[in-house]
This record gives sequence, structure tokens and C-alpha cells, in this order.
Amino acid sequence: MKKALLLNVINPKIGGVLLRGEKGTAKSLAVRALAQLLPEIEAVAGCPFSCDPERPEELCDLCLSKLARGEKLEVVVKRVPVVELPLGATEDRVVGTLDIERAIKTGEKNFEPGILAAANRGILYIDEVNLLDDHLVDLLLDTAAMGVNYVEREGISFSHPANFVLVGTMNPEEGELRPQLLDRFGLSVEVRGIQDPEERKEVVRRQIAFEEDPEGFVAKWEGKQEILRERVRRAKEILPHVRLGEGMLDLIVRICLDFGVDGHRADIVMHKAALALAAFDGRTEVAEEDVREAAELALPHRRRRQPFEEPGLDQKQLEESLQRWRRPREKKGEGRQDPQDDEDLPSEGGGEKIFESDPPYKVRPFAFPAPDQLPRRETGRRSKARSDSRSGRYVGSVVPKGKVRDLAFDATLRAAAPFQVGRKDRSCGNALVITKYDLREKVREKKVGNLILFVLDASGSMAAEERMKAAKGAVLSLLLDIYQKRDRVGMVVFRGKEAKLVLPPTNSVEMARKYLAELPTGGRTPLAHGLKLGLETIESELRRDRSIVPFLVLITDGRANVSLEGKDPVEEAREVARRIKEVGIRSLVIDTEQEFISLGIVRGICAEMGGNYLKLEDLKAGQIVRAIREVG
Repeated sequence: MKKALLLNVINPKIGGVLLRGEKGTAKSLAVRALAQLLPEIEAVAGCPFSCDPERPEELCDLCLSKLARGEKLEVVVKRVPVVELPLGATEDRVVGTLDIERAIKTGEKNFEPGILAAANRGILYIDEVNLLDDHLVDLLLDTAAMGVNYVEREGISFSHPANFVLVGTMNPEEGELRPQLLDRFGLSVEVRGIQDPEERKEVVRRQIAFEEDPEGFVAKWEGKQEILRERVRRAKEILPHVRLGEGMLDLIVRICLDFGVDGHRADIVMHKAALALAAFDGRTEVAEEDVREAAELALPHRRRRQPFEEPGLDQKQLEESLQRWRRPREKKGEGRQDPQDDEDLPSEGGGEKIFESDPPYKVRPFAFPAPDQLPRRETGRRSKARSDSRSGRYVGSVVPKGKVRDLAFDATLRAAAPFQVGRKDRSCGNALVITKYDLREKVREKKVGNLILFVLDASGSMAAEERMKAAKGAVLSLLLDIYQKRDRVGMVVFRGKEAKLVLPPTNSVEMARKYLAELPTGGRTPLAHGLKLGLETIESELRRDRSIVPFLVLITDGRANVSLEGKDPVEEAREVARRIKEVGIRSLVIDTEQEFISLGIVRGICAEMGGNYLKLEDLKAGQIVRAIREVG
């Protein structure tokens, strides 16, 4: 993690770094601490963009206008800025907007810099980048790639330098980034908690020492900090002189081809990272170990992998690529440079029985007939609409059609500001004059998507004929589709005498896969309990937000034998199924019972639920799409 951050400081053109990992692993702390390692920079005094006086080709319009007037640019020395992007930031706040105060006083339309301006020549840090709206992530990545922020809004046309190191952190359990966005981050690091007991104790000791005496703690480590700071400064000086030979370029291309990465961005990033690694080591020639380490940082988030496959790079495959590259060179007598032994990767070790799942099969996309009680704009990709209520995040403004229901006060001020000089008279004093033509209405969006709730039978009867193995394969196949559509998913499991919500509704399909893999099978079949808990879970979500589209997927053999209230277990299950239909919850029922011993219970429950019925063996791409379309 530290190496990836430092490489981006040495060569910001690498394209930033994404830190992925479980909570509590000091991802955010590392980014904030990075600022202490960076050497101070010279900047134009009073410039909101921290322009470099030694690079006139990158000066902003304000600095250029000063030079045009014959003014001398004063220089100040300052720390490299580290700017954090709030999750709730609007696009106006990020890119900049109209300077309202100046517009009111003078009637002039001038640019008010945003977060991108403050981050120029520094670090832009986004905590929980996977929770940021996709359009903002796109905007940030585009700007980082171009190095310039172009603003066209509210009668303003403005551009300014925006060279920054983009650092994002995320916890995959809270949802993934789209592959297209992942590819735009130069490097990626998987951060895990320390497993060595002695090292964990040292983490605790240092944290306690810092809390008790922050100044003393910082002073204790200042010497090592200075050594590292000087090493980074020296690497930045060496970087322009580092050479990457044709053989190393062959190796980069070979590795990218062997790992099947899409496009050419991976090759380019590996090239830049290898140069920075050599410079950091004080060398002017890229070696094999630089390319290998660059691959370990640049490829994990780009290599082709199946959904739910753990991130990371196959060290054996990487070594095979290196061996294939070395063979012709060894024959020519070139030999290999600085061989490195592969480190053994830790292996994972593993009454009730836990069944593995059948391999997932391709499922045709769900076609949800979304009932639009309210227009909404969702992050799930099955339904897209804009929030028409006053709930949701304020993302923009529009000219209202008819009565204004949700006034966008800031946008109204911006619309009225340029005309104040001409509108004011003595009777107005200092008051703003706003007409109906200035009024703007808020545009809101809600970060919600479709909710798919699995209600899964894990009772002992599911162990027969390996039904649970096939059922897990079916759920995994459906999760593939949910993963691609970014819907929310939850899981209720019933077995023994009760049902449990093992996975509350979440955006992390990966969490659902993990729970599924570890799910044991055994005990009786409390089917009514499972349906009841599924209904209660969806009703709870609907109370929070009526705009979601819930969908219940029941997977069972129907052999209910545990009562809710002392009645017939099957009849109780049918009663709950009728309530699910009355609430208006759409459903799919997958029958795992073998045809030749079928009791027909599942089909009857499905009829009461008003859902669509499928046998487990029919759950293939052609069947599932038709089943979902027929629902509702």
C-alpha cells in the first residue's frame, strides 16, 4: 500500500491508486500521512490553483492575465495540498461554479474554484469511492487523465490546470466499482489486516503511544520520515533519466497478454510504474524485478476474472510468464536479472454438512416490470428514474414547469446575480431583486436500486440427491446477473426450528456469495418461518423507501414440517404466501424437488404467492428471462 502511494507521488502520471480492503486496516490513515512525506512546493502567491511559476505553459488564466499586465508573479513555498472529497459533494462543488458574491456586486460572471482547483499539484482523496455517484467518478477520472478541468455552465467558460494524484479507498463489502471505472485507476492494492500476533501487538502499542503523546510520537519517527522524504525527492529527480529497454518492454507486453487484460492501459501503466520503481531504488535502468512488481500493482483490478472471484494476481501464472520471457534470453547468454523466489501464499483451511455449489451458468438479464409509484433515479441498472419528492440528494437544478415545489436557493441566486446591477434602485437598498424567471427547482436522486431477497431452504431434506449443491449453483447464477446490474441483495435462510436473515439487504453481492459458500445444511424445514421473515424484511425496506422494487426468490423442496402457530405447516406457508401477494411483492419460486417423488407442495405455494414457478433443472438462461417477465 505504501509503495503504491509513493510511486504515484514520484510519477503522478501513473494515474492514481485504489486501496481496496476490509474496514479498520488504516487505508485512510495512510493517505493522510502521505502528505507529511511530500516535499514542499513553490506556487504563485494568491493563486487558487497553486500554479507552478516554473511552468508557464500550465499557468491558469488568472496568472496569465497578471503576466499580460506586466505584473510579477510572487512565489510562496507551501505544503502539497491533500484535499478530501466529501461523499455528498455536488458537481458544482467539485468542478466550480459562478462566483455569486461578485456577480451580485458587479454584475460580472466570474468563476468560483471548486475542489478540483484546490487539489491541483496535490492529492485528491476519496474515501469510500465505491459509494460515490458514477457520474462524479467519471468526471474525476477524466479530469485526472487530462490534467485540465474544463467548466461550461451558467454562462461561464473556464479552464484551469488540475494535475493531482487520485487516491480512492473502498471496502468491497459495501459494493463494487464498475469494471470500466476500476480500469481507470493506475494501481490497485488489496489491503488486509495483519495476521501475525506480534505485529498486531505492535500496531496497538504505537496507536496507544500516539494517543498519549502525539508530539513525542511524531518526533520519535521524524528521522526515518526525513530519510524517506529525501528518497522520494531524489527519485523524482532521477525519474527523467531512467531507461526502460526493449527487452523490458517485451516482458511488459508478454505479461499483459498472458493475463488477458483488455485494452492497452495496463501496458502503459506498467511502463510508468516500472520507471518509478527503478527511480525509487536509485537506479537509471529498469530491471526484471521492477516489471514484476509493477504487474502486481497494475494488473489485479484489470485481469479478466469471473464475478465473485477473489482479487489478486496468480503468482504461479506470473512466474510462468517470466519464465517464457527468460528462455530465449538465457539461450543467448543474457541470463536473468536478480532472480526472486516466489513466496508461499497462505492457504485457507476449511452433524451438519456444507455443500459446494454447482458451477454457475449464464442467466439471461432480469426484465423487471417496475411499478412507478414515484419517478426515481436509481443506481441499480434495471430501473432508472428521477426522484420526484423532496427526499434524495440534491444533484442539480432545472427551470421549473409550473409551481416550484422544491426551491433550489443557490441556483436561483446564481441565475439572478448577474442582473442585480440593472435591477436595483434606491427603494431596494441592499436587497436582492429576484424575478420568477430566476427561480430554479432542485433535481434530486436517490441512491436505491432493486432489492432481490433470496429465501433459501437449508433443511436436511435439501441434502438428498445433492439438492443443496444444485440450489447453491442456481443462487450463484442469479447472483451473477445481480452483480452485473448492481442491484441490492439479501438472504434469508430457514432450517431447524427458525429462519434467519443471514445477509441484510446490501449492495455487496460478494458478501452473499461468501454466506452461500459457508451455508450448512441440516435439520427440519420451517418453510412458513422463512416466508414470514422474507415478507417482514421486504416490508421493513419498503417502510424506509417506497420507491424500491422488491423481488422475492424462494428456493425449496416444500417439505414443511415446522409450525408457526401450531397449525398445519404447509397451510401456514400458504397463508404467508397469500400475504406476500397481497403486499404486491413480485416473486419467483424454484422447486428443488425431484419430479418422480414430487408432492406438488411448492407449486401450490407458488400459486398462492402469485409468482412464477420453475423446476430447478429448468433454471437456464432461456427459462429465467421468461419467468421474470411473466411475473406481475
